[in-house]
Amino acid sequence: MYAAADLSEQISTAGKEASGTGNMKFALNGALTIGTLDGANVEIRAEVGAENFFLFGLTEAEVVRRRAQGYRPAEELARDAELRGVIEMIAGGDFSDGDRGAFEPVVRSLVDHDEYLLFADYRSYVDCQQRAGDAYADQERWTRMSILNVARMGHFSSDRAIREYCQDIWKVEPAPVVPRAQS
Repeated sequence: MYAAADLSEQISTAGKEASGTGNMKFALNGALTIGTLDGANVEIRAEVGAENFFLFGLTEAEVVRRRAQGYRPAEELARDAELRGVIEMIAGGDFSDGDRGAFEPVVRSLVDHDEYLLFADYRSYVDCQQRAGDAYADQERWTRMSILNVARMGHFSSDRAIREYCQDIWKVEPAPVVPRAQS
C-alpha cells in the first residue's frame, strides 16, 4: 500500500527509462500519474487511458532531435520568464539562507548543459500541473479517474507477469497442485 498518495510524479526525461514499478504501485492504490512517456509510464498510460494520465514533456524522438540540433538550455531560459525567475531565486540564495554559492554547481549545470532537458520540459510540466490541479478540484472527476486507474491496472498483476515469464522466458509449464492427504 502507498498510503495517502493522490498524484504520482514520474518525471524522468523520455528515453532515460528512469520510471520503473513504483508508479505501478501508486496507480494500483488509486494515485493518478503525472509523467513523461518514459519507462513504465508508457504501459500504464496505455492501460488506464490517456484521459486518466497527466502527460507532459518531450517524447524520446523529440529528445533525440533536440540534442542532434544542438540543445541550448540558455535559450530555453531566455524564452520563459517564470523559469528564469525560478533559476534566479535558486542562484540568489532564496532556498539556502542567502548563500548564493550553495546551488551554483546545480545552476551552472542546468544553464550550461541541462543533461536531462529539464528546461525544455519545464513549461509543459507547469501547464500539466495546472491540469492536474483542475482535475483534483473536481472531486467527482478525480474520484472517477482514480477508480478507473485501479480497475485498469490488472494487467500489472504478479499472476500475469509470472505466467508470461514462465511461458516466454523460462519456457516452463505449471506443475499441478496435489492436495495433501488428510491425516
